Amino acid sequence: MRLLLTADTHLPKRAKRLPDALLDELPSADVVIHAGDWVDVATLDLLEGRARRLIGVYGNNDGPELRARLPEVARAELDGLRLAVVHETGPAQGRERRCAARFPDTDLLVFGHSHIPWDTRTEGGMRLLNPGSPTDRRRQPHRTFMTATVTAGELTGVRLHRIPHD
Repeated sequence: MRLLLTADTHLPKRAKRLPDALLDELPSADVVIHAGDWVDVATLDLLEGRARRLIGVYGNNDGPELRARLPEVARAELDGLRLAVVHETGPAQGRERRCAARFPDTDLLVFGHSHIPWDTRTEGGMRLLNPGSPTDRRRQPHRTFMTATVTAGELTGVRLHRIPHD
């Protein structure tokens, strides 16, 4: 099962559209995960229309229309992998400890908010991934998103994709 992970698209404020590099990955993704801050409903509609399966949450910049359609926290089981998605996890310091306590029965937590790619594990083995942002790099050198594979409950092949500067 192939995953496409994104967050913090902030359309149309940070970009007019999703980058081609991300859109080109949609046909090969079995599940698209968006960890909030869509900002516009059109992006949700686009991904719902193109993704085989979409798992998304709202973020702090998402208004009432998006909050009516998306949960604050999403959970799913993907080929035996227990997934949770949330937008905010708080400061980097202590993140693993806080997330392990908040999501005790989770193998993979996907989050956003910081626009900073993140890949760590808790002491108990939960993987924490933040795909960064495909539209707003902030202080990062590149705009980013991630792909990964799930097979029999195992997450493998996690890859951070760097989107070239325009």
